[in-house]
Amino acid sequence: MGDETLTTDTAQATPVHSFADAAWDEFLELDPMWATVQGDERWDDRLDDPSPAGRAAFMSVIEGWSERLDELDDGELEVEDAVTVGLMRAVVGRFRGADELRLWQLEALDQLNGPQTLPGELARFHRTDTEERFDKLLARLAAYPDWMAAHRANVAEGVAAGRTAPREVLERCLDQTRRMVGTPPEDSPLLAANESLPADRRAALLAAVETHVQPALAEWLATLEDYAAHVRRGPGVCYLPDGEAVYRHHILSYTNLPEDAREVHAYGLARLDEIEAAEAPLAAELGQASVAALREFLDRDPANHVEDPADLIKAAEEWIRRAEAEAPKWFGHPPAGHCRVLPVEPHVERDAPAAFYYAPAEDGSRPGTYYFNTYDPSSRPLHQAVPMTYHEAVPGHHFQLTAERNLRHLPAFRRHGALLACGAYVEGWALYAERLAAEMGLYHDALERFGAWESEAHRAARLVVDTGLHAFGWTREQSIEVLVKRAGLARLDAEIETDRYIAWPGQALSYMIGQREILAARAQLEARDGDRFDHAAFHDEIIGHGSLPLDVMRAQLPRWVKPRGERA
Repeated sequence: MGDETLTTDTAQATPVHSFADAAWDEFLELDPMWATVQGDERWDDRLDDPSPAGRAAFMSVIEGWSERLDELDDGELEVEDAVTVGLMRAVVGRFRGADELRLWQLEALDQLNGPQTLPGELARFHRTDTEERFDKLLARLAAYPDWMAAHRANVAEGVAAGRTAPREVLERCLDQTRRMVGTPPEDSPLLAANESLPADRRAALLAAVETHVQPALAEWLATLEDYAAHVRRGPGVCYLPDGEAVYRHHILSYTNLPEDAREVHAYGLARLDEIEAAEAPLAAELGQASVAALREFLDRDPANHVEDPADLIKAAEEWIRRAEAEAPKWFGHPPAGHCRVLPVEPHVERDAPAAFYYAPAEDGSRPGTYYFNTYDPSSRPLHQAVPMTYHEAVPGHHFQLTAERNLRHLPAFRRHGALLACGAYVEGWALYAERLAAEMGLYHDALERFGAWESEAHRAARLVVDTGLHAFGWTREQSIEVLVKRAGLARLDAEIETDRYIAWPGQALSYMIGQREILAARAQLEARDGDRFDHAAFHDEIIGHGSLPLDVMRAQLPRWVKPRGERA
């Protein structure tokens, strides 16, 4: 992956490339918030359309893509065009499956991405530093009541069909929405994020929150309160009438592989056993009789916790600087651009995961950002936060997604939309990055090395609990118990994580399934090249083609990665 590949001569774009660029524009026009997050402001005055008419229009576009892909796929495509076609076919399959399974009846109940979170997302991503940008925000807020009404109609349709969300997700959505409804308009996240606006604009924004946002949230709250009588019998999708098909769809959507739930469950249990065996010597080195004893000690050890949220942010920044200093030894072309660290905003921190990452905007208006959840900081052990930072920031998501944004020779769909189909690649790389951090010498003592193994245990436990919940009818408490006892999570984190898995069936499988495939690809190349295996070439190439379906990655990597001394 050389710097010479980072520009595109659009006059020489292939038919596949041109089609993918046009398709990406079609997608963004239909999902304007996705565009905003990417830094593309062309549709910043709009929201998507969750109504039946909007869904029909969306699926018409998707079916049009499918027809065009059939025309373009002549069996003689160049490698990158073949990858683009394969990726887009996976995206088509995912959207088609979701539509056939009527997942719109369920998706609005989501404590992480549900419709009640939109004001906070607008506060985070919608720029208001010009009059035009500010007016577009007002247009979006004016559309919010109708947008929420469409979601309420979808929820009602699900209730009528007997296909509803579980109580665990409803309760988090209720708590979140009650807090938002109870927040005075002048304290809304939208006002907090725009404190520097001129007085007249702040007044207009406050009026929009009072007129459009708060009443719509109040109606959503009433809908959720009525929904309580209709929640499904258990947390997993297996309690839906068509739950087996729904879970198969989610597994394929997040892994690109037709994984069997029973086999994934068994693999997760086997990995937990292997990890516990690796952790035992570290427990002894740290003066504890067992892994369980070490976990109990670390849970109450004051040196492993901080009281001030700002101390968590400072620690994460130091770990990132540590990784950035070592990266040139392991990457031929480390992606440019520092990763900033911000705390998760107060209005969502109680329901948010421990950390997450947003890629930089393509126009440079927003850097890559690692969001660290500082809610109740004393409950967040430092030894677990170290590998989490290498996962989310450097060399994990920040490196991979920043590199992806810079691949200007690839279609926009590959640079910005691959996550629609390649969750296991993205999360697999980040989990691989945690293990790479050990090779890079980033874990400075036995405690940090133990934290890295605990992170692996967490991801192995995810395989067990996600399949347990959604294929085998587990209770919420069964999941929490596995995460606490076998992965060492604090109970608060185990509860938040479990409720996330309940809301997002299959997503938890993407991490270790993706890591498994990347490690297998590396082992294949190490066997091929022996002492000439080139770590830098491997890492440059694996993040140098954008996010990939796992089967595409395994097929193409041997063609891209050259032995040491043979790189161009």
